[in-house]
Amino acid sequence: MSNMEKYREQIDRIDDELADLFKQRMDVVADVARHKKEHGLPVQVRDREREIIERMTERNGDSLAISTKVFFNTLFDLSRSSQAKLLSEEAPLEQKIRDAIEQTPDLFPQKAVVACQGVEGSYSQQVCDKMFALPSIMYFRNFESVFNAVDKGLCKYGILPIENSSYGSVNEVYDLMKKYRFHIVRSSKLKINHSLLANTGTKLEDIREIYTHDQALGQCSAFVNAHENIRFTTCENTAAAAKLVAESGRKDAAAISSGVCASLYGLTALEHDIQDSDDNHTRFICISKGLEIYPGSHKISLMMAISHTPGSLYQTVAKFASLGLNLCKIESRPIVGTDFAFMFYFDIDASINAPEVLTFIGELQGSCDPFVFLGAYSEY
Repeated sequence: MSNMEKYREQIDRIDDELADLFKQRMDVVADVARHKKEHGLPVQVRDREREIIERMTERNGDSLAISTKVFFNTLFDLSRSSQAKLLSEEAPLEQKIRDAIEQTPDLFPQKAVVACQGVEGSYSQQVCDKMFALPSIMYFRNFESVFNAVDKGLCKYGILPIENSSYGSVNEVYDLMKKYRFHIVRSSKLKINHSLLANTGTKLEDIREIYTHDQALGQCSAFVNAHENIRFTTCENTAAAAKLVAESGRKDAAAISSGVCASLYGLTALEHDIQDSDDNHTRFICISKGLEIYPGSHKISLMMAISHTPGSLYQTVAKFASLGLNLCKIESRPIVGTDFAFMFYFDIDASINAPEVLTFIGELQGSCDPFVFLGAYSEY
């Protein structure tokens, strides 16, 4: 037998012992949970956990101190989660989600009044037409107006860009998420191809000013840097930029916008595909005021504040890992008026219909303040 085979044999034996000891520990944890339930005791006892960490790190020595702490913190997370399940009844959020699943129609609506930011030809409008067969679109000047229209019931749904594969998150939308109460019912990715549009007869060398949205500027940074003699002016939307140039009649102005807007506003494309990457996609979400969960939903979005203490984010992420859940996005935004506190946004690849996932969501609501279940939905 080779040395490697001997080492593996030793590790297998130790792993077997660890598995047996873990089961024994969790059986005792169940007894502890029943005792706590009978006597009204809290699940977490920080002094007790700290005492164990100090004792175990001292036992294993300085070289393994950090690893030992991580190991036992993970063990504590699993123990607390197990106790919480035994101690608590179904969380109100769990019932709310179950009701939404039962009451949501089997098919996503074909017709609806939908709020979009910008004007005709905007990327939001293109996504809206992709999601709804017969939408009645209402256009608004900015993202907050879209949130407000849904919140006030003026529109049933709203379409908002949330992140771009080249330029990152749309921070303004994430910041507005903290202000409004809403739910995500669907999301979609749209391939973004930017063109340089101008009035007929305009030449590239004649252009002195280009209008566009700041996200488009970021996605076309190479083009921008190559034309330092041109002034770039941002406006609320790439489609609005194209409309502005068309209505101005100027031969020294252009817009970075979509090819759709060229025909829509009678402009000529001087250059095509000026974005930095050929694989340039923007993810859009469709929001509603009420919770709707359509069949086949495979993505979950959450929003929560996590305490500003060492290891708090790790402990939260470890809970997802313990259930084998894939976190496909984590975004953090500062909470205004607080001392380095952050709101975290999580996107998870998971089905809310899985009992362990639904129970986990209910547990998170009880341990994080604030906590918002943004929705369970499909992405196309």
